[in-house]
Amino acid sequence: MSPLRRFTLALPPGMRLLNANQRVHYRVRAEITAAIRAAAMAACMDDPLMRAALKEASAQPLMRHAYILGVLHPPSRRRADPGNWYPSYKAAVDGLVDAGVLEDDDHTRLVGPDMRIGPVAKGGRIVLHIQELTPEQHTAFQWGAAS
Repeated sequence: MSPLRRFTLALPPGMRLLNANQRVHYRVRAEITAAIRAAAMAACMDDPLMRAALKEASAQPLMRHAYILGVLHPPSRRRADPGNWYPSYKAAVDGLVDAGVLEDDDHTRLVGPDMRIGPVAKGGRIVLHIQELTPEQHTAFQWGAAS
C-alpha cells in the first residue's frame, strides 16, 4: 500500500470569513461562502503536490477517508473561539469536495474538521491540514467502534 498522503492548504490572508456569531444577510452569506469554497478549490490547484495527486486520481476522489484539522490564524491576539468560524471551515471543505479530494464530506468519509487556534497572521486566515486515513483508522474515530 502506498503511504498515506498529507496536504496543507492555506486560504488567502485577509479573506472575508464567516463566523457563527455574525448576523449576515443571506445573499452576503452566500457570496462569502462561494468565495471561500472557490478559494479552497483554487488552493488545491495551486499546490503542486495536490494538483499532481488529483491529476493522477483522474475521475476518482483523491482520498476515500480523511481527517481535517482546521487552524484559525487570527489577525490579532484578541481572544478567539475557533469553533465560531465553523461556517468558513465548512465552505472550505466543500471546496475540497468540488476539487475532487473527497467524494463527499459526510461522516462515512471525513473526520473533522477539528478547529484550533494558531499563531497570529496578518489579515487572518484559515489553514486546512488534510491527512488521508485508512478505512481502519477512519473506523477507529466512530463512536462505539472500540466496543
